[in-house]
Amino acid sequence: MKTKKIITVSLAAALAIGALTANGVLVSADAEKGTIKVAASATPHAEILEEAKPILEKEGWDLEVTVFDDYVQPNLVVESGDFDANYFQHIPYLDNFNEEQGTHLVNAGGIHIEPIALYSKKVSKLSDLKKKATIAIPNDPTNGGRALLLLQAAGLIELKKDAGITATTLDIAKNPLKLKFKELDAASIPRTLNDVDAAVINGNYAIPAGLSATKDGLFVEGKDSPYVNIIAVKDGNQNDPRVKALVKALQSDKIKNYISEKFKDGEVVAAF
Repeated sequence: MKTKKIITVSLAAALAIGALTANGVLVSADAEKGTIKVAASATPHAEILEEAKPILEKEGWDLEVTVFDDYVQPNLVVESGDFDANYFQHIPYLDNFNEEQGTHLVNAGGIHIEPIALYSKKVSKLSDLKKKATIAIPNDPTNGGRALLLLQAAGLIELKKDAGITATTLDIAKNPLKLKFKELDAASIPRTLNDVDAAVINGNYAIPAGLSATKDGLFVEGKDSPYVNIIAVKDGNQNDPRVKALVKALQSDKIKNYISEKFKDGEVVAAF
């Protein structure tokens, strides 16, 4: 009888200080905090954000995710203030974008790494690549440079010592196979695999194309990659309650476990 009273009182107290959402999630009465608007790539970013929705809902936040299929608009809509944050890019890309576009975006928190890889539908190992083979790489400065660094690590080319992370094909010092490079929009590269000998593909475009870095890649970027995918916000908004709540949710154990279970082959690795 005493136990029943405690349960009744506890439930009554809960309903008095809060409300149940349609999903049965109890939200505190003072937790109607508003909407967090995030621009994201479809995979894995939007998928990870979907997993964070219940976490934020418990805190009174409504997470609204809009998927973009390019690497430009997500930054522009955050710069304009139409969105609170975006989740699709790594720091080298962000830094280069700010420099080229005059935007004022900053890193609010690192979430995961997507190892890039070299893929091919024509050869099954690096040693099978023939002279003058055509390799597709991203045409934006940071991902293009990242692709060339990957090819250097694979032993296919050698870059000038001062090339750095924004290396271009002009920085290739040695190219023993006389490889040819086809620079394309990163999103379109998976569709070109039948037309080139090999291609360097970003993780968020490889995954929806059914490609696994560890299973299908001829050569895969190491796990010590500096290309951590981040939550980016406009400078000055790093401590906005929306942003802090978003980063906290995405850096939770629940999200870390989701990433490790969803991407068992290491296509996506938690970075926190």
